[in-house]
Amino acid sequence: MKTREIYEGPALFSYGFRPFFLFAGLFAVVAIPMWWLIWRGDVRISGHFAPSDWHIHEMIFGYGAAVVAGFLFTAVPNWTGRMPTRGWPLAVLLALWLAGRAGVAGLLPVGPVGAAIIDQMFLLAVAAMIAREIVAGRNWKNLKVLVPVSLLWGANILFHVEALTQGVSEIGRRLGIALLIFLIMLIGGRIVPSFTRNWLAQRRSELMPVAFNRFDGVCILIGAAALFSWAIAPLNVASVLFGGAAALLHLMRLLRWRGLATWRSPLLLMLHVAYLMVPMGFAAIGAGAAGLVGPAVSAHVLGIGAVAGMTLAVMMRATMGHTGRSLVAGPWLAGAFALICAATLARVVGQGVVIGGFDGVDLSAVFWTLSFGVYLWRVAPWLLGRKVAPKAVSKV
Repeated sequence: MKTREIYEGPALFSYGFRPFFLFAGLFAVVAIPMWWLIWRGDVRISGHFAPSDWHIHEMIFGYGAAVVAGFLFTAVPNWTGRMPTRGWPLAVLLALWLAGRAGVAGLLPVGPVGAAIIDQMFLLAVAAMIAREIVAGRNWKNLKVLVPVSLLWGANILFHVEALTQGVSEIGRRLGIALLIFLIMLIGGRIVPSFTRNWLAQRRSELMPVAFNRFDGVCILIGAAALFSWAIAPLNVASVLFGGAAALLHLMRLLRWRGLATWRSPLLLMLHVAYLMVPMGFAAIGAGAAGLVGPAVSAHVLGIGAVAGMTLAVMMRATMGHTGRSLVAGPWLAGAFALICAATLARVVGQGVVIGGFDGVDLSAVFWTLSFGVYLWRVAPWLLGRKVAPKAVSKV
């Protein structure tokens, strides 16, 4: 059971979601405009990564890892019944994350190997701290979360090794995206139907999301096979078969969660739309392996649509619930999510199509930056301030 403790430090370090959801948003607003300037040739970075590798690495192991950490340090206390990690341990962890961003950008005088060592320490520390809390709370069933987190740490190491030995990363970049998608299949498959069930129950609906059963297990298994095949050999026939099968299965899985009934709650509907990008990404994996679409399509459907979409929706909802705000998105946050969807569409279908002097890459960067700018404008004051009231708290 949780014991009552008084925390008198800065609100930013009072709960795990606060620093990492804030800095993930700040990083998202900075990193994509920076990448756009690099892509145009206006700016150069001095780190050991090729420009495209820096962009991909920082979206996965910079932005993505920060959101994963924020989510887990918020969810684990609910799973274990222990007090949340707060104060100086969170500050040290945030400092590790910031050092990693500086190291891979070439801003620290440590050399390529030193930058790689510094960068990998963040996810290692996250996995170790989460393991300690789960073991101390004897919450054995959630130890499985450590597997994808530990693999994500390993994928980061592989990314650096490939860049240092081959000049570019091949497997590491796709493996990192794949592991984030696996976490969405695993955790999203838990919270999306749960939140939907609670919302429908409040409205006395007779039709509820189907509870987790063997079908969900098959979906996760086939999805993992598709992701592994794509990460290792994206043009292999196995990617065609597993990608197509996973697309169909995960679309069926999503439909079982009654998402269409949530249209009156944009904050909840966002989760369903974001998960829809998972089967769409699997379809793109299969189509890419068959030569029907370009190799970047699957990466951007999964990376922008699924990962950015789901993380943005989860960060909004968790911040509202844990700071005492009502679980209502309002027009601004709903618009922020719509902009991420627009960024996905622009990046996937708009490259080479010029509108008003901007092509799809330009528009995608603009939509992304506006989306996270709005997110920060609305959510940053909540992350920096104290909890206002124990309203409809969202437990993740």
